[in-house]
Amino acid sequence: MIDFRSLMQPHRIVMMLIFVGIVVWCAVSLQWDWIPKYAPLALQGIWTTIWLLVVTIVLGFLLAVPLGLAQAVGPWYLAAPAKTFCTIIRGTPLLLQLWLLYYGLGSLFPQFPWIRSSELWPYLRQAWPYAVLALTLSYAGYEGEVMRGAFKGVAKGQLEAAKSFGMPRLTMFRRIWLPQAIRNVLPTLGGETILQLKATPLVATITVVDIYAVSSRVRSDTFIVYEPLILLAVFYVLVAGVIALAFHWLEVKVLGTGSRNGVVG
Repeated sequence: MIDFRSLMQPHRIVMMLIFVGIVVWCAVSLQWDWIPKYAPLALQGIWTTIWLLVVTIVLGFLLAVPLGLAQAVGPWYLAAPAKTFCTIIRGTPLLLQLWLLYYGLGSLFPQFPWIRSSELWPYLRQAWPYAVLALTLSYAGYEGEVMRGAFKGVAKGQLEAAKSFGMPRLTMFRRIWLPQAIRNVLPTLGGETILQLKATPLVATITVVDIYAVSSRVRSDTFIVYEPLILLAVFYVLVAGVIALAFHWLEVKVLGTGSRNGVVG
């Protein structure tokens, strides 16, 4: 429920008036007649940004879970490669990883005739698979380290109690270990998801037409600089706000349910 008393505090009223003034000034003083021409391309760019974000987060998290588990309790021959992968991903710029995949790996495929004649070639010749792969590996590298700490942070007493009841390891992992670990890192996952959103503009450097690429095209075609950047900033702020609200709702829902119903329920 909205607390209108807190909203009507003097400093917040001043901030809202300043914000309204900026919006009015932008609407009156800046040039917006280019929007109808580029609106279809902008919608395509928004869709590309959104699906890139969703797909790479889902795939990255699915990869981060085994990476974190291998580092937390795995044998050395699984823990060492997982640790090495996370260290390399976290220690190198995402732009470098993206270019290595696109200009490095992508340039090797045409040299193999069997790849060029395969059904995968129509996809491998495009830029978006390399964007998905780079963003997925980046997210997995960071979240793999987060999940390592989350798995280690689960109380050992809960796991020992499950073992004493004869619960199979897979059931214990599914019902106790993984849910507890996810509960512990939900705030971190929200922040990392927003960081992933802000990393998506890098795909424009390999010709993927996301919303940032559309903004750059508008600037290069019309020489209008500030207006596309303002709308771009508004888009990212709105999407980041939606992500923050979604994770806040999820934290309240999951953590609240967990505190009422117990661990195993």
